[in-house]
Amino acid sequence: MDFLVYLSYYMIPLLIFYIVGFGLLQKVDVYQEFVKGAKDGMKTVVELLPTLIGLLMSVGILRASGALDILAAWLSPVAKLLHFDAALLPVSFIKLFSSSAATGLVLDIFETYGPDSLLGKTVSILCSSTETVFYTMSVYFVAAKVKKTRWTLTGGLLSTLAGIVASIWVAQWV
Repeated sequence: MDFLVYLSYYMIPLLIFYIVGFGLLQKVDVYQEFVKGAKDGMKTVVELLPTLIGLLMSVGILRASGALDILAAWLSPVAKLLHFDAALLPVSFIKLFSSSAATGLVLDIFETYGPDSLLGKTVSILCSSTETVFYTMSVYFVAAKVKKTRWTLTGGLLSTLAGIVASIWVAQWV
């Protein structure tokens, strides 16, 4: 185990030296390629920035307006039928858009119920086993200029649902 810890300290520097060394052996102007890649990266950031700002702003508005609490209250009868705690509804919904906003809601649950409670364990597992579907789709599809998403959204939502169900089951089991 100590060997893996030791190796982990040097993995990134070794990888950088390997890439630079391989480029030099191939007679590639490594610095020029790096600068070109950085320029392309900055273009991607500029293209993605409006989408990211829009997503983060809309999540902030939803959270500050109390709309998430209204949604949770409205869906709580259905959640009770499915043995799903209504306190998990806002986290489940926001996690589709923003992981950092979901983390804020998780901390609220920790303060209210405690991190070692069943709800605390469930929300921890839920956030680890679900994805920010809309954020990921917007970032990658905008960057790759994909117009038709086909079944990506359906697959992402189904996998998130599977993660939510699994998190409830695992938290009760553990």
